Amino acid sequence: MTVRYMMFITHREDYKMEDVPQSLFTAMDKFIGDNQKSGVLIDTAGLQRSSHGVRVRVTNKKLSVTDGPFSETKEVVGGYALVEAKSKEEATEIAKQFMEVHRIHWPAFEGYCEVRPLETGEPT
Repeated sequence: MTVRYMMFITHREDYKMEDVPQSLFTAMDKFIGDNQKSGVLIDTAGLQRSSHGVRVRVTNKKLSVTDGPFSETKEVVGGYALVEAKSKEEATEIAKQFMEVHRIHWPAFEGYCEVRPLETGEPT
């Protein structure tokens, strides 16, 4: 049995696309292609800056909408990957490989990848 995991990559808000080395894009293309071919990687994408987003919040039973950028945010979710893995350990290994590509090809990068299983409706 496999479980789907959502992986969120989080980093500082102030990274700019022009700061990203071309070698990272090349390595990520290979990483993504290999994992899609194996059936592990279902979907992935980077996210645009928070200035292009909105937050819809419920507080005290009221909805509020705030346009980005979000000044109180130091770190943002910069992208995601949806994977299907046989275990938490396998999902963690995929996340480690993903972050290793960043470490090797973009030494200035700092961030983390959060790995969480999707709800299945079954008791945990």
